[in-house]
Amino acid sequence: MTEDETNTPDGRDPSRLHTPVLLERCLELLAPAIAHDGAVVVDATLGMGGHSEALLDAHPGLTLIGLDRDTEALALAGARLGRFGDRAIRVHAVYDEIARAVREAGVTRIDGVLFDLGVSSLQLDDAERGFAYAQDAPLDMRMDQHAGETAAEVLATAPEGRLRAIFERYGEEPLAGRYARAIVAARREEPILRSGQLVELLQRATPAAVRDQRHPAKRVFQALRVEVNGELSVLERAIPAALSLLGVGGRAVIMSYQSLEDRLVKRELASRSTSTAPPGLPVELPEHRPEFRLLTRGAELASEDERARNPRAIPVRLRAAERMRDTR
Repeated sequence: MTEDETNTPDGRDPSRLHTPVLLERCLELLAPAIAHDGAVVVDATLGMGGHSEALLDAHPGLTLIGLDRDTEALALAGARLGRFGDRAIRVHAVYDEIARAVREAGVTRIDGVLFDLGVSSLQLDDAERGFAYAQDAPLDMRMDQHAGETAAEVLATAPEGRLRAIFERYGEEPLAGRYARAIVAARREEPILRSGQLVELLQRATPAAVRDQRHPAKRVFQALRVEVNGELSVLERAIPAALSLLGVGGRAVIMSYQSLEDRLVKRELASRSTSTAPPGLPVELPEHRPEFRLLTRGAELASEDERARNPRAIPVRLRAAERMRDTR
């Protein structure tokens, strides 16, 4: 396939827009589960297809089901993965719809699943999507631009108490109450429609001592993005659903970029990899044995070299597990 055939109609080359995080480690962890003909892996966060392309190249007998809620990302991934034909199945779906996507592909069990959570490079780099507080743009923040409330709509309609709760829960923002009051007061004067407006408002509401320590908008923008896309509630449903689809020997690799996501992933994997035998039982019965075993000791980080090459790898936390017994 020529370079022109891997580009989208507007001339963009997906391979130059995004550098996959922890690519070699993901390939290494998934390989034992998918290195056979007929294997099926789900890339639950397809993005621009970097991890998927590497998986399909490394395993000629593999079929990959790639999910993404962002139609622009699906188009870019389609250009990148087109050379694999029907081995690459793209699905417009949120990742908590993984069971439906797998079923509609005619599959009952999968051999691997990969989650690369959070906002994608595509979304961050497109100023008009409104994800980045460093650039003035409409306050959209929807990963699927065809569905749901925008960030501007949340700011316009949410009561002060809800705004405070959003900033506290999803941004772990200590000034959540102050920011919520400032937003409610400001919107009485004019709608808050652009990221530049919101950043300026937050800066005015932040004590000078705090402004010197961190950017006032970082946690608020994260919280709004999580709220707009329902990221944590989706993840709470998606991880158990994905683990349940894995056959014995199947592996899950999950990369998180914020503490809220990582805590949720850690809790679910720990629960599935712990014996359910009652304390004091002399013999562990088969039905009490852990469903999974952990493949990483805690959360793995990107190397210093990778973080220097790709700054978006700096916050990553990778966890992985393998299914040991079938509970169905």
